Amino acid sequence: MTKVAEQTGSDKTAIRPFHVNVPEAELTELRRRVNATKWPERETVTDASQGVQLATIQALARYWATDYDWRKIEAKVNALPQFMTEIDGLDIHFIHVRSKHENALPLIVTHGWPGSVIEQMKIIDPLTNPTAHGGNASDAFHLVIPSIPGYGYSGKPTTTGWDGPHIARAWVVLMKRLGYTKFVAQGGDWGAVITEQMGLLAPPELLGIHTNMPGVFPDDINNAAFSGAPAPSDLSSDEKLAYERLQFVYQKGIGYGYQMGLRPQTLYGIVDSPVGLAAYFLDHDARSYELIARVFDGQSEGLTRDDILDNITITWLTNTALSGARLYWENKLGYFNAKGVSIPVAVSVFPDELYPAPRSWAERVYPKLIHYNKLEKGGHFAAWEQPQLFSEEVRAGFRQLHH
Repeated sequence: MTKVAEQTGSDKTAIRPFHVNVPEAELTELRRRVNATKWPERETVTDASQGVQLATIQALARYWATDYDWRKIEAKVNALPQFMTEIDGLDIHFIHVRSKHENALPLIVTHGWPGSVIEQMKIIDPLTNPTAHGGNASDAFHLVIPSIPGYGYSGKPTTTGWDGPHIARAWVVLMKRLGYTKFVAQGGDWGAVITEQMGLLAPPELLGIHTNMPGVFPDDINNAAFSGAPAPSDLSSDEKLAYERLQFVYQKGIGYGYQMGLRPQTLYGIVDSPVGLAAYFLDHDARSYELIARVFDGQSEGLTRDDILDNITITWLTNTALSGARLYWENKLGYFNAKGVSIPVAVSVFPDELYPAPRSWAERVYPKLIHYNKLEKGGHFAAWEQPQLFSEEVRAGFRQLHH
């Protein structure tokens, strides 16, 4: 490794500052493409049962082509300390914000699909600067927010093998490279899958993890839900609800996951059409879609139109729709089943998550469950949608691991 570095005059493991700078021509071209969209007729039903409704996506397209301003989010991202470093031959992009509180706990937070570091930006100040948000100095974190390989500004894998366990190993390398000898990890969606893999690795530096999409389903129950079988008769009411919600996800709610898992390369449509990409990204899960559709209908709750378009636009501008999709193809593990994490785990259950994880199962699958809480509101993209509640959960979840 050092030989290569000497020859090229640069150390591949160096941490390099990074800035986003999108040429104006690319933004002009994006608007042109949105305006040139070839539209289908409207759905033949009065609800969202056929997918993203024409009225919703046309409202999004109108706003995207006229009033949406990428430069606002570009400036916000560039106001944060961003870096690149190479791990296993791939450039990894990350935001790194250190708290002014010296005894802050280092925390790596991982986004999901269809996501980016945009999802985590609202939690940066509450977690690094808790005293300004009703928290204590003892609850402060040093934050590292990486872009998953193939997402946002991270490199795109050109070979197979960048799956959840590989990313988990890379995140441990990243935290140690930043000089952190003790740290914790957090994630939802893919971030939860990757964070649980970090928990399974259990490197001595990792004190514990926090998840808002915990893998709690025992294998037999997960398999029964997948097969479409009725709920086992011995489940408690909480377990039965989780079972029924998971079954809905498998049967009706995760078509994109099957498509990307089987045939990611076929998705040229979402690479070539901004509106195609937007529709695909809106259709993550029924409850998230309801929330997003409301926003384009003139209401506001949690997410704004800009939030949603910031996240879609970053994917468009980095051309990462397909490289991001391949993560599903790489995955060899279940998403929602118990994995066997034995280090300390904190769990937050948001009511509009894909399923509300029951305490009984969380206690069974995490022998060191250090926090479990059910929230009154919030969904699958909790950090993005309910940053205040989410930040309070992360603080509470890790409180006993603070030295």
